[in-house]
Amino acid sequence: MTVIQILSKDTQDFREVVQAVAVIESIVQPHDAWSYQAMIDLFEQDSVHLLIAYESAESAAAVQGYCLYQSVFEQAEILRIGTHPDYQRRGLASQIFAQLHLALRDKQVESLLLEVRADNAPAIALYKQQGFEMIHQRKNYYQLAQKPAVDALIMQLTYRDFK
Repeated sequence: MTVIQILSKDTQDFREVVQAVAVIESIVQPHDAWSYQAMIDLFEQDSVHLLIAYESAESAAAVQGYCLYQSVFEQAEILRIGTHPDYQRRGLASQIFAQLHLALRDKQVESLLLEVRADNAPAIALYKQQGFEMIHQRKNYYQLAQKPAVDALIMQLTYRDFK
C-alpha cells in the first residue's frame, strides 16, 4: 500500500528522503532539476513542505513521488512535483494531489499556484483534471541552448470553488 504524507523535517531519515527526491527530480526534470542542496536550503524556510509517496513496506527513502510546496497565509505554490518513471500513469500523482488538497484546506489555503512548461501536455492535462486553470503565460520563459524557447503557463486552483 502506498503511503502519502508530509515529511517532518525532524524525521531521522529526512536527508536520505530528500536525496531520493533529488534523484527522481534529476530523472524527470533532466534539464532543470533542483539539486539536493537547493532543496535542503529551501527547508530553512518554515513555509516549505515536502509531501512524499512511498510503499508502506519500504523505508520512506524509497520515494515513488513527491510534491515540494510552499504555503504562506492563504496562498500556496507547488515548487516541484514528480513521480518516478516506474510509478507514472498509475494514478499516483492524483493521490498526491488529493493529500495535498486536504493538507492545504486544513490550513485554510484559498488558492494553489503552479508553473508548467507549455509543451508538457501530460502535466497540463493532469493539472486541468485537478481543477487548475491557466491565469498567465510567460513568453519564452524556458530557454535551453540550441533549442527554441518555451512558454511557462501559470495555473491556479481556487479552493473556494470546492467547498
